[in-house]
Amino acid sequence: MTELTRLAELLKARSPIVFLGGAGVSTESGIPDFRSESGVYKTVKEYGVPPETILSAGFFWNETETFYDYYRKYMLFPDAQPNGAHRSLARLEQAGRLSGVVTQNIDGLHQKAGSQKVLELHGSVHRNTCTQCGKHFSLSYMLKTEGVPLCDACGGLIKPDVVLYGEGLDEVVLRGSVSRIAAAQLLIVGGTSLSVYPAAGLINYFRGRELVVINKSATPADDSADLVLHEPIGQVLSAALQEAGL
Repeated sequence: MTELTRLAELLKARSPIVFLGGAGVSTESGIPDFRSESGVYKTVKEYGVPPETILSAGFFWNETETFYDYYRKYMLFPDAQPNGAHRSLARLEQAGRLSGVVTQNIDGLHQKAGSQKVLELHGSVHRNTCTQCGKHFSLSYMLKTEGVPLCDACGGLIKPDVVLYGEGLDEVVLRGSVSRIAAAQLLIVGGTSLSVYPAAGLINYFRGRELVVINKSATPADDSADLVLHEPIGQVLSAALQEAGL
């Protein structure tokens, strides 16, 4: 039995399924991850500081114009489209087999593919809020602005609803993620190196039957996983769903 056939059988036999994913889920949609050779980490020469510094809460408040220059260049991909991974997970949800997607991504591609049960650990570029009056703004509004975006109602500074370095995760989202993972029979971890905490620690709440890891490089969970596939996740999930007839 091939690894792909084994995955297809698990997708048919287990429910509820939960997916825990990271940046590797969206690389097949043309969105670079952080630390690969083609990732946004290469921008350190352009700005003189690493992305973790620019994408920190302190930098946002103290160097707002530079923050937004970087943010617009390297964090916003309005034309990106869902790939096979996003579409496959949406199909699993529609088939009543997937109870939730827990994602570290902020691009909104899971929802664009049709998923509704999405828990965004690090927020979303599609939600933006005035820091003074609380008015909400869409991504399309932000893309029309230049320099530091200001509220059209009160003139206050607009902040993306993304979790910056130095900020805590949303407690409601975190509790929901723990609850979904703890109740899952099959946990699929994909497109993540499991190196960013506290998101990576969520795997410890899984008490179900099988753990599957799909990632192009090795992860700390490989040794404890029931099934490991070091292949592009969009290709793997698309092929597995086709073989499973889902």
